[in-house]
Amino acid sequence: MSPEPSGVTPTESRPTGTLAPMALTMGEPAGIGGEITLKSWLRLKLGNRPFFVIDDPGRLRDLGARLGLGVPVEAVDGPEQATDVFAHALPVYPLDLPAVPVAGTLDPANAAAVRSAIERAVGFVVDGRASAVVTNPIHKEAMYASGFPFPGHTEFLADLVGSKRPAVMMLACPSLRVVPVTIHMSLAKALAQLTTADIVETSSIVDEALRRDFSIPRPRLAVAGLNPHAGEGGAMGAEEADIIVPAIRRLNDSGINAFGPLAPDSMFSARIRTTYDAAICMYHDQALIPVKTIDFDGSVNVTLGLPFVRTSPDHGTALDIAGRGEADASSLIAALDLAAHMTRRRATAVGAHFVHAG
Repeated sequence: MSPEPSGVTPTESRPTGTLAPMALTMGEPAGIGGEITLKSWLRLKLGNRPFFVIDDPGRLRDLGARLGLGVPVEAVDGPEQATDVFAHALPVYPLDLPAVPVAGTLDPANAAAVRSAIERAVGFVVDGRASAVVTNPIHKEAMYASGFPFPGHTEFLADLVGSKRPAVMMLACPSLRVVPVTIHMSLAKALAQLTTADIVETSSIVDEALRRDFSIPRPRLAVAGLNPHAGEGGAMGAEEADIIVPAIRRLNDSGINAFGPLAPDSMFSARIRTTYDAAICMYHDQALIPVKTIDFDGSVNVTLGLPFVRTSPDHGTALDIAGRGEADASSLIAALDLAAHMTRRRATAVGAHFVHAG
């Protein structure tokens, strides 16, 4: 895989016209979402990746002032105003918070607003008023306490649009893309639920996304083994022969370039990473440990299989440093950058007209 920023080429030619702005959600208001939003605007304000955030304008003004960031904040009535505002101020689509956020302290009273921000962002992109959804981190404990029934963002987004296909989580950094087949569940449950059909379906969605959104004409998918040394011929487990190899055969028969199973302890080395465009992993940590080790601050979470582009920083709410001015916005900036590139490539691929917002 070529070393490109989160899988995109920064020097690619850009089509004439301007896509609608991206919708950024507030995330957990007690976390670092507000801070990295303000810092991202400072870095991107002069570029061509405009976004607006669904949040409380007053809290962002206060936060920026406390942190000495000097970010002007301007409330907008709708996404259509955001592109013109973006060059001189952070556009904010107002959303009231029931409780005043306290940095580092969760308050389930605000969970409904956090959820509403996600719902509104999806509504804007479905209506064509936003070009992509970028989500700040949510805190699952606070969401669950308010009755949130989904394991995380990925499943909630799929439910919001009634997707009949599973939403697939991909983590991307300049030198690696990884996709776990089973995601937010215990390891024991993940191993019990792993099937050939799931590997095939996940890999098929990845292949389609890499062709459409990353301009890779024939993606190379490296499929990880489950057991040490990929089972070592059955000596360390039969899952490779019984579950994974049949999936690879079915993928190859359908025209998808998948190979493996590869030994998980060596397939993420620098040399082997150059032989594939994405790694299909069997469970959550098998995928996330290598990508976070390689680029913790710059990796991006991408949801594949949705009818719109969604990205997110690949980290949590960081309650321990919230409100201190210490948060690194690199991952959110990378998420915004990748979402902008993906929407342009998707629009170009389908011959869509660019939306002149403003």
